[in-house]
Amino acid sequence: MLLNIILLIVGFVLLIKGADVFVEGSSKVAALLHIPQIVIGLTIVAFGTSAPEAAVSIASSYQGTSGIAIGNIIGSNIANVLLILGVAGMIGDLVVKKNTFFIETPFVIVITIVLLFLGYTDRNVSRLDGVILWIFFILFLFYLYRLTKHGDESSIDDVPELEEDDRIWKLILMIVLGIICVVIGSRVTVDAASQIAEAFGVSDRIIGLTIVSIGTSLPELVTSVSASFKGRNDIAIGNIIGSNIFNILFVLGTASLVAPQGIAFASGFLIDGIIAIGAVMMFMLFIGKDMKLKKYGAFIMLISYVCYLVYIL
Repeated sequence: MLLNIILLIVGFVLLIKGADVFVEGSSKVAALLHIPQIVIGLTIVAFGTSAPEAAVSIASSYQGTSGIAIGNIIGSNIANVLLILGVAGMIGDLVVKKNTFFIETPFVIVITIVLLFLGYTDRNVSRLDGVILWIFFILFLFYLYRLTKHGDESSIDDVPELEEDDRIWKLILMIVLGIICVVIGSRVTVDAASQIAEAFGVSDRIIGLTIVSIGTSLPELVTSVSASFKGRNDIAIGNIIGSNIFNILFVLGTASLVAPQGIAFASGFLIDGIIAIGAVMMFMLFIGKDMKLKKYGAFIMLISYVCYLVYIL
């Protein structure tokens, strides 16, 4: 048991560090090729924040632990809103941009409903369902591109800048090492999580919703809390809402496309999905007329997440 816990931690470290190294190397190579920062931010950097969830969900779908694949995504989305925005909201004043509140946040609710409908109707997220999710994803990318064309880059992640000692061979080596770390980290994480679930006699769904989802959400937690401390509150919120969208559309969409038989959708995920929708609605409810997340609202969100963990455990 102790060995599996250690392996789980090692897997998380490899996932997070590997994604970070991959994003930095890829972004700088793209910059050397004179690709616009907007394009880099919309693709490489944005995908990188969802790399841990993507790697774990794709690996688990291949290994037959579909509970981890879907549980990781739904659990991460719940943790992102209730836990991460709750913590960030307690630290600083989180200001929500109007387009985030009126367009992007409701969009999270819509695509979560779509996911629940697709999964619950035939108890499986099939390849066709993956195509549907990817269509929504492409529409979202087009929306982000339109935002940047109008001068609003708040939804775009920060792009690493080139340094004097950056050489193409170093950057390519970083990309390769990053990919290796993510692949190995995902395999180690899924294997260790499955062993822990078996040892405790709980389902893959529970492990995916708790340990794995929190672990793969660590990049979002670090980014949002850091942004909150620095007063960059639009990044703190945009990072979370954007991550939730990427998790459902890009991560689950891709995982279902590559899984030979699709991804099994346990009936319990319906309740978890409804809770994920409720978490987003709770967040919107606690936004005041000044477009700030109320402090007491952030506290209630944190308490709600603790209650959710107690409920599923």
